[in-house]
Amino acid sequence: MTVTHPIGDDLLLGYAAGRLPAAMDLMVASAVSLDDDARARLAGFEELGGALVERSRVAPLRDDSFECVMERIQSAPPEETVRWDEKAPSEGAVLPKPLRDAAGGDLDDLRWKSVGMGVRQVVLESGADGTARLLSIPAGQAMPDHGHSGTEVTLVLKGAFIDGDERFARGDIEVADDQTQHMPVADLGEDCICLVVTDAPLKFRQLLPRIAQRFLNI
Repeated sequence: MTVTHPIGDDLLLGYAAGRLPAAMDLMVASAVSLDDDARARLAGFEELGGALVERSRVAPLRDDSFECVMERIQSAPPEETVRWDEKAPSEGAVLPKPLRDAAGGDLDDLRWKSVGMGVRQVVLESGADGTARLLSIPAGQAMPDHGHSGTEVTLVLKGAFIDGDERFARGDIEVADDQTQHMPVADLGEDCICLVVTDAPLKFRQLLPRIAQRFLNI
């Protein structure tokens, strides 16, 4: 699949270094699942990180360090992690594997919540460091005009949307910051399904969306 607007190296580097918040980690894992080039770039960054670790100075260790580490590993409960390279049956699936794991299934399995104007959402991750949500926007529908106090990253999963002079389709990424004022419009033909990650609340210009925001967590 050809991706016109790929994910940036800054996010891939953050993912490889393990320093992204959970919501953005999910975004990167999903994006590289849909983009062969991004997957290759990520592998390169991970190899670079491994080479840097190998060249780092080795600190002295206690004689029982290995045994202590193994004891901690064996006593710790298993943790669920988001892995973009995990293989699973995906015939006909719209959501990539990391998103299906986080959401508990594909689109038909989700419990969508209306946020007005025909737009629906499912909040997947919400915390102090950011919020990840799936949005379903009817074909031809415009989102309310809004800006940001932080960063908004959008990954298209189905359909497409138009923002200004650019079109974003499956696998494409759009990044908007606090200097961006935009109003994406779902392209005609089919509803647009997106993963949207924000690290701060959106800023709507119009009154009704601002009222809705207070009650619907958008």
